[in-house]
Amino acid sequence: MALSPATVLQPPQHSYATWHASLTVASSLPLSSAAAASSSSSLSFSSSSSLSLSFPVVGGSRRSPKSKGLKVNCSNAGQKPLKVMISGAPASGKGTQCKMIVEKYGLVHISTGDLLRAEVSSGTEIGKKAREYMENGLLVPDEIVTAMVMSRLSRQDAKEGGWLLDGYPRSFSQAQSLEKVQIRPDIYIVLDVPDEVLIDRCVGRRMDPVTGKIYHLKSLPPETEEINARLITRPDDTPEKVKSRLVSYKQNAEAISSTYLDVMNKIDGNRPREVIFNEIESLLLQVQNDKSAIFQGKVKLESDLQSNSPSPSQDNWRGIPTRLNNIPHSREIRKYFYIDVLQATQRATKDERPRLKVEINIPELNPEMDVYRIGTLMELVRVLALSFADDGKRVKVCVQGSMGEGALAGMPLQLAGTRQILEFMDWGEYGAMGTFINIGSIGAKEVEEQDDIFILVAPQNAVGNCIIDDLKGMTDAAGNRPVILINPRLKDLPGSSGIMQTMGRDKRLEYAASFQNCYFFRLLYYAGTQYPIMGALRMSYPYRYELYKRVDEPSGKEKYVILATFPEKPTVDEINDAFEGKPRKQEKAASGIWGFLIFISKASMSFELCKLDSEETHHVRRRIISCSYCKQYCLFRTAAQVSSLVQR
Repeated sequence: MALSPATVLQPPQHSYATWHASLTVASSLPLSSAAAASSSSSLSFSSSSSLSLSFPVVGGSRRSPKSKGLKVNCSNAGQKPLKVMISGAPASGKGTQCKMIVEKYGLVHISTGDLLRAEVSSGTEIGKKAREYMENGLLVPDEIVTAMVMSRLSRQDAKEGGWLLDGYPRSFSQAQSLEKVQIRPDIYIVLDVPDEVLIDRCVGRRMDPVTGKIYHLKSLPPETEEINARLITRPDDTPEKVKSRLVSYKQNAEAISSTYLDVMNKIDGNRPREVIFNEIESLLLQVQNDKSAIFQGKVKLESDLQSNSPSPSQDNWRGIPTRLNNIPHSREIRKYFYIDVLQATQRATKDERPRLKVEINIPELNPEMDVYRIGTLMELVRVLALSFADDGKRVKVCVQGSMGEGALAGMPLQLAGTRQILEFMDWGEYGAMGTFINIGSIGAKEVEEQDDIFILVAPQNAVGNCIIDDLKGMTDAAGNRPVILINPRLKDLPGSSGIMQTMGRDKRLEYAASFQNCYFFRLLYYAGTQYPIMGALRMSYPYRYELYKRVDEPSGKEKYVILATFPEKPTVDEINDAFEGKPRKQEKAASGIWGFLIFISKASMSFELCKLDSEETHHVRRRIISCSYCKQYCLFRTAAQVSSLVQR
């Protein structure tokens, strides 16, 4: 497009949601064959030999000019009370912690035993029904107990001040009874104490028949000899009965854990009571902050509707789309991720972050899966480029060219034909292509003075060829202008001579690690599989990493519930601990040979997170984890291999 010197370029008035699908393929799927499982692209030529491709329109009308919004901070509005459940085996210290929680937070303490006795003594309708069962030596049915709990929770003090449900539910049927009436806690605390400690606590427990006070022969002896002389052992505190109660508790606890897995937090109860309460207090504070962010309006409506959308954890966010293993992805799912990536990237560029990367591995964007679709990647790149062009930025979309010489010349298979696709795909009717959007290669010579932003499509190393040097030359030439990598794969690979390129390797890894994640989304699967989905790890700049668990619902549907948040990308152990409800580990990781041995012992971990750590820090000299992607480099199983590794 030739322009005279007098021509003044104006940003194209279009949007990522305003595209006209003028290109055609064999099916309506994005750049794919008609077969749902195929990953190959379908390209067709018209009689005039012009290449035609099809991408579905991802939205409706043109975006209106951006409006400036107000900043809202309602710090004390709409406070939602805490809803807490606590569980623990006999002598786990549950009663002590309940007392401390009530004193600190003013929650209504609801114990089903106390509740039954109160209802019976008051002569209520529910109490009369419960009395009939109790007088006949029968267990009170779950429906009656649940009705009592509901009645107590419906009172004004519990509604306004929150509640602490102690020791209930005790069985799966009781948990389901609460679920049916939508009684659900914000957090489910489980005090975890070793059996031998619990037995010692129970067997050594004594009761003063005069005052009813409980003592322990070792940890809490009586104050005087007179009190000691009249202490008695409770009938259910014999070793045999204690062991029987522990077996019953474990069976029931395991049965109900699936109901509250998304809000369960296990706490080590074999510590001083103050230390345990400090951890509980920390968890409850986190719950309060999350509730405040959602219900109190502690989210800011930023000035740009698109570029400064609040964090999903701080807004009325729709959550992670479901059925992500259904291929092909629906238009709504693709649109969701395109906009999610766009918003995070815009926030990062507005904060003048110059080196950014987007890592997203939904099935259609995961080259390790046979449903990988280059068309979905091209759509994502187009969304970003058109949006920045809409803001008046000149965008250069870059794809690496053929690397190497002679027999080693070539490029990664996933990028084959990408340059042609970008050049012929539909870029809208507003003249963006050739003016505000240009196509280029990766390298310093591609950086021109008029370029404002560089979007690099899946830059990656190949065996015998390293893209790092070209990439570094380009970022050096770009200076402080943003360079955004979309799904980079920058791990070190064998050199052209067939051996690892050891010279300069540390510098290459250091350079690759200099790119900051502005968006990260990775599906988590059970070890050795890609089905079913276990959960997801997500980060949207500038917010924290959010760990989600996929939960099956009775209706056959599914949902994602947040388990934990992290300031940095979590490790494998941290993710496993979060899924198992274990407390965060504060101790430092072992180093040296012991660190290697510890990592090796954990190589057969419960959940495999393929390439969870960034590519550039994933190899054996940095970390040893079990990973199906580079197992041949990372997993050492014998002492001889470890010794050889340490010597190197």
